Amino acid sequence: MRQHVTIKEVAKQAGVSVTTVSRYLNGRYERMSAATKEKVAATIKKLNYAPAASARRMRQDQSHLVGLLVGDVGNPFSTMLAKGVYDVLQPAGYDVLLMNTDDSTATEARALNRLYAQQVDGIIVQPSAKDFAQYQPAIDAGIPLVVVDREVPNQPLAVGKVTSPNLTACYDLGCRLAARGYQNIISVSAQYAEASGQIPRMAGLKAAAARTGINYLNLATQKRTDQATLADQLQKWVTSLRGKTVIVSLMGPVLFDLLAIFQDLNWHFPQDVGLVSYDDWAWSRFVGDGICLVKQDMETMGNLAAQNLLKQIAAGTTRSATNFVPVEFIDAPSI
Repeated sequence: MRQHVTIKEVAKQAGVSVTTVSRYLNGRYERMSAATKEKVAATIKKLNYAPAASARRMRQDQSHLVGLLVGDVGNPFSTMLAKGVYDVLQPAGYDVLLMNTDDSTATEARALNRLYAQQVDGIIVQPSAKDFAQYQPAIDAGIPLVVVDREVPNQPLAVGKVTSPNLTACYDLGCRLAARGYQNIISVSAQYAEASGQIPRMAGLKAAAARTGINYLNLATQKRTDQATLADQLQKWVTSLRGKTVIVSLMGPVLFDLLAIFQDLNWHFPQDVGLVSYDDWAWSRFVGDGICLVKQDMETMGNLAAQNLLKQIAAGTTRSATNFVPVEFIDAPSI
């Protein structure tokens, strides 16, 4: 028996749109032919699509339980996000069910179905999927939802979102680096989810490079990429490129690898190569004379997402607004 089926899979199997399946689940048959209705019903039965249906049951009492899905619970970035959420929801009388999706859309789908089964009062998700169909069952069920940090391209405007302007921030960073005399930018990304914030960051740096006429490339590390391999790649590019080169860590954990590589290669910043990193865990100012940072306030993101969710719960709605939390550029001698 197949489990954890998404509304998107039902739509694909039935040969209809996600909207059509959503209308069927909500009993809105007025624009639906009898044949389509029967086809959707048969597909739901065939695929054992139960979780969203169970989540749609009207709940007479609140569970005072909120689900929080993060991409990587081992990343301090996610820890700070979770703290921001807890600091608002716990004093308000809500327990938080923290779940790690491991940046996997399949794991995330299973986690969402578990939350539906728990009849949570709301969900805050750091999304892994790039298609909002993954989260549409929550809206169909009337469960308040807030998407935080990462952006889902086709997310409806009426669904709550708290994020940072990643693309704009990295475009500005690229222009700053060009103005400082750098001719080459090498960003280093870690393995990321479909909806990762690293994607708009790369797009911003690429756009800045095109605007200023400097070179840009990204080195994508995967879980199987070891430090030695990354070191070889960096050494190859830095020694082959002409002019000043700056390396940009697109997320905090990558910075640890880069610092180890700099030590092994006996590189010093900014004398040999510049260094910039996303995220700040308060220790980077003690490395050398300090590392230049693009800092996101994840606790504030968590606070705003939780406040947003509480408003939806109190109003009995799934409609909410978008909040943008600005990033802070922290200059330092590493560039």
